[in-house]
Amino acid sequence: MLAHWSLAAIHLLAFALGFWAVLTRGTALRRLAGGTDAVRNVLMADNLWGLSAVVLLVTGGMRAFGGFEKGTDYYLHQPLFHLKMTLFVLILLLEIAPMIALIKWRMALGKGRAIDPSKAGRFARISHIEALLLVLMVVAATGMARGVGLG
Repeated sequence: MLAHWSLAAIHLLAFALGFWAVLTRGTALRRLAGGTDAVRNVLMADNLWGLSAVVLLVTGGMRAFGGFEKGTDYYLHQPLFHLKMTLFVLILLLEIAPMIALIKWRMALGKGRAIDPSKAGRFARISHIEALLLVLMVVAATGMARGVGLG
């Protein structure tokens, strides 16, 4: 019972951390687009966003398919689970461009070179869209946990 509770708590805390991190990254990117030196804030928030994504993936996989919750059959037949996974995939697809750019920024800064902030505004918008998708994932998860959509 304690393992189930701990895993659920870690999973929910990862959602909270991810939500905070992606919003913080978006805000820092907006400041960067305006010319303020916020690169360090962008990269720190991005690190936390990435960490939370890994924790969400691992704990979510354990909860859905590792025997810690209702069982694989329940989740695979739950429409809201499919919605939640679709939203997760959308976040991953949206994240490709910012992830590649921020990796390049890290490499440039490591070599003492300037970064190209020309797409910072676009990446800020993407970050805020990802935050909205995270909220929708939580809404789907709460319905799924209560059997909504199973008739």
